[in-house]
Order: sequence, then structure tokens, then C-alpha cells
Amino acid sequence: MTQFTPIEALLGGTILGTASLLFLLFNGRIAGISSIISGSFKPLSSQPQWRWVFILGLICSPLIASPLGYSLPSTIDLSWSAIILGGFLVGFGSYYGSGCTSGHGICGIGRLSPRSIVATIIFMFVAIMTVFILN
Repeated sequence: MTQFTPIEALLGGTILGTASLLFLLFNGRIAGISSIISGSFKPLSSQPQWRWVFILGLICSPLIASPLGYSLPSTIDLSWSAIILGGFLVGFGSYYGSGCTSGHGICGIGRLSPRSIVATIIFMFVAIMTVFILN
């Protein structure tokens, strides 16, 4: 079982919130991952370079965190079909819900968006029910 680390959680949340705020202030854009990734594949997207730099930062961040003692899980106890189905459901939900958990939960709630507050409540409710049913 994973250990609860409140200091690291607080630090991580502070970094995410600050980065999202700075991204909004300096770029006028919301740092929602689903819209950044989907926008990077649109041929007429304005300034697609920053999107690829953002994605590269997400991919490279474990390499930066690794020397500090942090790591990603080394195994995933799911079949490929479950991973693909889960990815499809998350992608569909992000599209249908006009954003992902990072966009609504971090950026939207920070802007006091009613739609994001409702979406985040629904995300959390479904997550709690899923854990309850599966365990």
C-alpha cells in the first residue's frame, strides 16, 4: 500500500496550482491536458509548438524527479485490453465533459467555473463509487 505523504502532496498541489496560474496569466490559456494534447494534432492550431513543449515537459518530468528519489510505478497489474478500454473511456469522457480532470479540477475550480465544479464533483463521485464497487 502506498504511504500517505502530506508534505509532498501539499508541495505538489502548490506547484500544480502555481504553474496553472502562471500558464493562464502569461499565455491566456487553461492548462488542461486533454485540450493541449488534442490541439497539438490540429493542423490549423495557433502556436502548436508550445503544446509540444508542454507535452515534452510532461514526458521528461520523471527523468528530472528520478534523481530526487521519486519514481513511476514499475508494474501495472492490468491487461492491455483493460488499459486500452480505460484510455478510451477517459478520452471519451474528456471529450464529452469538455475537459479532463486537470482542466476542470485544477484550472476550472481555480477560476470558480460552475461547470468545472460540477464536473469535478461528478469525477470524484464516480471514482469513489468505482473503488467501492471494485473493493
